[in-house]
Amino acid sequence: MNNKIPIDKKGRFKRLATSRTTDVLKRLQVLSNCANRSAYEYSEEEINKIFSTIEKSVRDAKSKFYYPKEKIIFKL
Repeated sequence: MNNKIPIDKKGRFKRLATSRTTDVLKRLQVLSNCANRSAYEYSEEEINKIFSTIEKSVRDAKSKFYYPKEKIIFKL
């Protein structure tokens, strides 16, 4: 007999999404510390590469909420 308590999907989502979003925001704050020109030297090209990569990753993650990955079905 299975006595497991049903998992509340909404609660689990809210808990994990809140925690993971907070982690991402903290890491972005840490990255922004690199903007201190008295401590670091960087080019505009390097900054553009960093943020274009981050922006692409955000677009990819966001698209998964709107367009879940569909399974590819192969037929002959």
